[in-house]
Amino acid sequence: MKTLRMAAGLLFIAGAVLGLRAQDRFVREYKIGPKDLLEIKVQEVPELAGLSVRVSEDGSITLPLVGNLKLAEMTKDEVETLIARVLMDRKLVKNPQVSVFIKEYQSQMVSLIGAVNKAGTYQLVGRVTLLDIISQAGGFKENASDEIFVLREAEGAPTATIRIDLEDLTINGRQELNIPLQPGDVINIPVDEMVSIFVFGAVRNPGALQVKKSKKINIVQAVAQAGGLTDSGKYSGMMIKRTLPGGKEENRIVDLKDIIKGKKPNIVLQEGDVVFVKESIW
Repeated sequence: MKTLRMAAGLLFIAGAVLGLRAQDRFVREYKIGPKDLLEIKVQEVPELAGLSVRVSEDGSITLPLVGNLKLAEMTKDEVETLIARVLMDRKLVKNPQVSVFIKEYQSQMVSLIGAVNKAGTYQLVGRVTLLDIISQAGGFKENASDEIFVLREAEGAPTATIRIDLEDLTINGRQELNIPLQPGDVINIPVDEMVSIFVFGAVRNPGALQVKKSKKINIVQAVAQAGGLTDSGKYSGMMIKRTLPGGKEENRIVDLKDIIKGKKPNIVLQEGDVVFVKESIW
């Protein structure tokens, strides 16, 4: 047991180290873009001591003593070299020590909307997956739909919609659905409407069942959620009452035992359906 704990601890440390290395590599390779917020420091230059500046839409910044610089698609190291070269060319500093820190990665953002606890925009720092962002947003709300939609734009192509089944992702563990996100992605988790199904008669907990509209419930599940049949409940002669469009009422008689045994197909219930379980008189 002690050996297993030590191994688990070492794996955790190794994973953390690899994660830090990956993030450091991302920061160094990141291409600066519009709306990114930079903090620039140059030793021995008071005008550039901890200056925060946001990159403009055309990918440029303007600094005291330096002027306008085009930074789009440059890394932080390249920006540091550029500022140092300008200062030396103008003979302002002999050997400038320049540091650039990216405070906000605004050009690497995704949007999360719908049934999560903290909807909004999130930065992509390093490799970020769908579940990473949902975790940052505090997880799903109870009324989350059973589907997730990722809207992704590609240059010169129409917006693509990636549909992901929530149950396959979170319960069935299909890791291929936990897709890496790209800048500009919009993740939509629709709010699911709660509807009522009614089960009355010889069941242990008669009344209304609240179910998600997108989550289909069949008659076997509905009776089970109502506590099952009482000792005097009858499997045969069970009635489903359904109001059709236009207000007409439809009554359907089913035998639950035949459905359970597979002799008859199960019946998917709809919003407002009323299931009535008969009671044996004997």
